[in-house]
Amino acid sequence: MDNYYCVIMAGGVGSRFWPMSKTAHPKQFMDVLGTGKTLIQLTFDRFKKILPAKNIYIVTNEIYKKLVLEQLPEVTEKQVLCEPSRRNTAPCIAYANYKIREENKDAIIVVAPSDHIILKENEFVRDIKTAMKAAEQNDWLITLGIRPGRPDTGYGYIQFEDEKVYPADDRLRKVKTFTEKPNLEIAKSFLASGDFLWNSGIFIWSLKSIMDAFNSYLSDVDTLFKKGIGKYNTTNEEAFINETYAVCKNISIDYGVMEKADNVYVLSVDFGWSDLGTWGSLYAIRKKDENQNTVVGNNVMMYDTKNSIVHVPDDKLVVLQGLDDYIVVEQDNVLLICRKEDEQQIRTFVNDVKVEKGEKYV
Repeated sequence: MDNYYCVIMAGGVGSRFWPMSKTAHPKQFMDVLGTGKTLIQLTFDRFKKILPAKNIYIVTNEIYKKLVLEQLPEVTEKQVLCEPSRRNTAPCIAYANYKIREENKDAIIVVAPSDHIILKENEFVRDIKTAMKAAEQNDWLITLGIRPGRPDTGYGYIQFEDEKVYPADDRLRKVKTFTEKPNLEIAKSFLASGDFLWNSGIFIWSLKSIMDAFNSYLSDVDTLFKKGIGKYNTTNEEAFINETYAVCKNISIDYGVMEKADNVYVLSVDFGWSDLGTWGSLYAIRKKDENQNTVVGNNVMMYDTKNSIVHVPDDKLVVLQGLDDYIVVEQDNVLLICRKEDEQQIRTFVNDVKVEKGEKYV
């Protein structure tokens, strides 16, 4: 297991979870589920079942370094990779590649977001180990695909080939196509076809395979980070990374590599996954009352209200009447009332609030 590494991406602000998730304290550092542990702590604990804690790297924005070290006391400063600005997932992964390369050129790496929910942890551990073993044996870039339970327009979709390619587990197939966030009609057709999966955003590969892919498909990004060889894990690393991010383009690993490479494979999994990207995804996994409402807050009174998610402070008396399929959230003097079906607009609301009312509300 010493060759097994994990990169946890923890730099996002979770704007679709506003107003609970804000720039100063985003959702990965919150106990969203009421378990006594934050999302990043739950993620870290899951991967400790698969590989050594010393091999887990956290990539985050530099403003969250203190939060990471406070919430993950087993992690050393060397394991926290601080980005000076947000440049999407490809630069984040390139940075981690070169850090890990300094330590172990034979590394097998799993890359995962810090804020996913996994309800069946034993199945998750088994599936990650299966994918890591396959990546150890083959020059494959592997992603985990989730069996879709509904025609969701908020996820990317992966179509897989019929041919069985991995004798140890026939759920692992070659990827045929990627489709980013289709409209509802297309999503329904994907669901009906049976050969599409949701893109989980969890990736597994060997260090050699992903660095070869960067060299082939994102050579401009790779060249920038290659210049840091000899500076990683030294006192010169921070200054080099600041300079690099200032000129590095903003691009996702999906668009930059996965949609272009011809050695991409997907493992079909079912371990109770949610990316917890929206209030609707939290609603889906929370317990409901007899009217299909889910409520956080000790002083909420509801009349003729159903199918709604309510998240308010315990000391706030809230009376709701006549709502169906709504999101009602209050946090730090910000109140959001929004139809669940329109939750993708929350990012727009956040941008408008920032422009019209100032940074203090976001």
